[in-house]
Amino acid sequence: MRLDLQRLKASLLLQPLASDFVEEDGALGLALTPAAVLFPIVRHPARATVLLTERTAHLRDHAGQVSFPGGRVEADDPSPVHTALRETEEEIGLPRERVEILGFLPEYRTGTGFRVTPVVALIEPPFDLRPDPLEVAEVFEVPLAFLLDPANHQQREMFYRGAMRRYYAMPYGGHLIWGATAGMIRSLSERLALQA
Repeated sequence: MRLDLQRLKASLLLQPLASDFVEEDGALGLALTPAAVLFPIVRHPARATVLLTERTAHLRDHAGQVSFPGGRVEADDPSPVHTALRETEEEIGLPRERVEILGFLPEYRTGTGFRVTPVVALIEPPFDLRPDPLEVAEVFEVPLAFLLDPANHQQREMFYRGAMRRYYAMPYGGHLIWGATAGMIRSLSERLALQA
């Protein structure tokens, strides 16, 4: 799948909007901590991929899970873009000057207590990464076409905090992309479908 940048940009928000959000099962009524992630699309000559991380097993939040680079908004972060770029640099060593911001997906409110702003960006190879071994067990890429294909979006259930919760999962190779990360990918897939 070759990347249609015009269609991709048309599917994104120009700025984060508090009124435009996706809410996971269990998020309603929670006190939500602001966070931001980078949704990094790598434009290889043959096909586009998405850069993902597997978090180390000892972390307090979402240990061992596949995620986008990102994290909590700090008091001195002026914007979600700044948070996403700062966290990406800290986690995987990708310099912010290598990142072209394309736009935003709707805020994603999680059942674990976060309201996440997904910042969609383009990365042109080649680039060198320096993952932080304390936070990141692995950095890997998944074809964008695979992630956007609804046929690869499984709906699953789990019992969490006293209730059955539904979530998306996208197994790829030896990785399971699920929860908020899969939900944000699903959000992009749905928005692109409206542009078709």
